[in-house]
Amino acid sequence: MQVWKQYQEQHKERFLEELLALLRVPSISAKPENKQDMITCAEMVKESLLEAGVQKAEVYPTAGHPIVYGEIMVNASKPTVLVYGHYDVQPVEPLELWDTPPFEPTIRDGKIYGRGTADDKGQFYMHVKALETMVKTDSVPLNIKFLIEGEEEVGSSNLGTFMQENKELLKADVVLISDTSMISLDTPSLDTGVRGLSYIEVEVTGPNRDLHSGVYGGAVANPITILAQMIASLHDENNHVTIPGFYDDVQVLSNEERVLLNKAPFDEQEYKDDLGVKELWGEKGYTTLERTGIRPTLELNGIWGGYTGEGSKTVLPAKANAKISARLVPGQDHEKITELIINHLQAIAPPYVTVKATPHHGGNPYVTPIDSVEYKAAEKAIEASFGKSPIPLRGGGSIPITSLFESILNCKTIFLGFGLDSDNLHSPNEKYNIENYYKGIETIPYFHKFYAEMK
Repeated sequence: MQVWKQYQEQHKERFLEELLALLRVPSISAKPENKQDMITCAEMVKESLLEAGVQKAEVYPTAGHPIVYGEIMVNASKPTVLVYGHYDVQPVEPLELWDTPPFEPTIRDGKIYGRGTADDKGQFYMHVKALETMVKTDSVPLNIKFLIEGEEEVGSSNLGTFMQENKELLKADVVLISDTSMISLDTPSLDTGVRGLSYIEVEVTGPNRDLHSGVYGGAVANPITILAQMIASLHDENNHVTIPGFYDDVQVLSNEERVLLNKAPFDEQEYKDDLGVKELWGEKGYTTLERTGIRPTLELNGIWGGYTGEGSKTVLPAKANAKISARLVPGQDHEKITELIINHLQAIAPPYVTVKATPHHGGNPYVTPIDSVEYKAAEKAIEASFGKSPIPLRGGGSIPITSLFESILNCKTIFLGFGLDSDNLHSPNEKYNIENYYKGIETIPYFHKFYAEMK
């Protein structure tokens, strides 16, 4: 609608400055020292919702970090959209790899660089500004609720309890999430699903203390060596995961579905150039798009042990540690996979070490039906703002709470993401294109309009 476009054009600089202010708050949920920053950020989100025009907004404490809720109810007979997002961000280490400070957002070449730009402050804030656009132009077509949490990056451990205790408050017809990516502004796409997640930490212990590697080396097993051997054994020569039962419940796509998936434009050389690698790696028999969308994976996320400081220290360490995650696809259950991984690591451990494995957060995969009114409204919204239909894709990342929305609130989820795979999520120099930010603000009101009409 022209009136939306005019309003957004008049206020685009302010929309950007407000986002930059939000990005300056170091809301790192994983670190206890940032607890006050989390509270500060939650209050900022609440104030932003009130300024945008919600009728009420509140910060709810949890056993962890607070949840922000807001709503604008225009008519009880109209459908209700629940917008979900998260204001917490990933840790920034290694800090020395950032070109500019992570919480001093910097604009270069039309992109905002800083932690949380695309994941997820920049994306959920599009919804806040989209709401303001509709409120100020007197064109809110349905009821809109906001659920913005502060623990997504650490597993959303308190969100399920909050949802169970506030089912009526959160009652809605659909959940709308912008925490995913699209191919590009030239080739828009819509994620039809996300993978699940299983995350564990493993500790391998050898001797009862660190030892002199000259005196004891060759006589006592080195936990780092053993851990490396164990991890290396988790994939075979075809890069299949070797854990017994890992693939048992995987829902295999038909040849027709695989052909449709691979119609998405993909330039392998451009992909490699962007990542700075000579060759790609993955499960034999599948394309890159399939490996990152419809196939489960097992990845090593971190490994440490022994002496890692400057200079040398000839030590045979007592312990070695690793963080391991699995991305899951429809059919797989994260609790079952976690148990399989832990049991397998303990089974393959040689007798000269002991293994302790600790499960962390996880969640099940989710797929949304593309023949639903909800998906068609999102498709039509993209068409209205981009002038072309979006390509349906499976997202490789995980949003574990989507299965909770369906089980607790009986709501389907629509992924209306405007990030790019190249936005350096969870990495140094995270970024978000300003044009994508504005395009999201432009598109979101159309979703509400079309959903109200089609529902």
